Amino acid sequence: MKKIFISVLALVLLASCNSEKKEQIIKEPAIAVKVNGVSDNNTSPYVTASGKIEAKNSANLSTRMMGYVNKVHVQVGQKVAAGQLLVSINNTDLQAKRAQVDASILQASAGFSNAKKDYDRFVSLFKQQSASQKELDDMTARYEMAKAGLEGAKQMRNEVMAQFSYSNITAPFSGVVTNTFIKQGDMANPGMPLVSVEGATKLQVMAMVSENDIAAIKKGMPVSVLVKSSNEKLKGKVSEVSISATNTGGQYLVKVDLDKKDATVLSGMFVNVQFPIENKVNTSKSEVLLVPESALVKQGQLSGIYTVGTGNVAILRWLRIGKSFGEQVEVLSGLSANEQYIISADGKLYNGAFVSVQ
Repeated sequence: MKKIFISVLALVLLASCNSEKKEQIIKEPAIAVKVNGVSDNNTSPYVTASGKIEAKNSANLSTRMMGYVNKVHVQVGQKVAAGQLLVSINNTDLQAKRAQVDASILQASAGFSNAKKDYDRFVSLFKQQSASQKELDDMTARYEMAKAGLEGAKQMRNEVMAQFSYSNITAPFSGVVTNTFIKQGDMANPGMPLVSVEGATKLQVMAMVSENDIAAIKKGMPVSVLVKSSNEKLKGKVSEVSISATNTGGQYLVKVDLDKKDATVLSGMFVNVQFPIENKVNTSKSEVLLVPESALVKQGQLSGIYTVGTGNVAILRWLRIGKSFGEQVEVLSGLSANEQYIISADGKLYNGAFVSVQ
């Protein structure tokens, strides 16, 4: 009898504890949230494509000769003028070759001078019938050979002097040094990049546009460029539109010239290019569902959004995201048209949290 009484007492206490927990859960304050419906648009105000800022003038400078680097005259970030010396390569062998060629020119010049004198003398003698035709022909051949030898020596000197230009690497245009691939004492090889230079005044955007949108892009079209790192908006104009996607994985290359250079905009920054929709050819009548990017919840590669379930409970819904349109993103799946979702909350949301719609 005593054991039965203890068991009944334990059950009563357990039920009391459970009721207290339920009361605590029920009494938990609801999180105030604001909701909004999905924007349902058949057409977006513009076509957006991702891109990257690059310098319109850029070059990786190399040499055609092999030799040790004597000195690198510039540093990364340094501004340079057209023709400024960037890298010096040891040219001792070229100096020796030039001395040999100069000696050959002197020798050929002396031979040519003697051959010309003999040729002129035999021409005079032949006119006076004091020399035979055979002697004049031999002297003419000797003269032509001496002349060709002198010309060959001069051309060899031109070749050597051209090699000297490859031992002194100069800037092809005014700009900024963006990278140096070698240092003093390294061996420079033909075709190996030594220094990269980019023009500092003109920038362009290289954007990739899908085949569904490329028909809307025309040369000369004004566009807006949004810099992702700073949210800064720039103006630009389409300068080139590729007509082939054979080597770009089904994406079409579009080049955009930026109107002005901003000190905060640098080569290599990623951007979103917004093309006006007036010339867009609608290839699909499917609905475009747009939600604010600020309402998204991101965990690694996943993107989701909180919706309001039965009993005012927050439910995290995972989405498949498409293109970006300014501050909104396209929802491909995971959310229905006209379905409400939470855009802001006064507290931290989690799955199953009680919410109060404001």
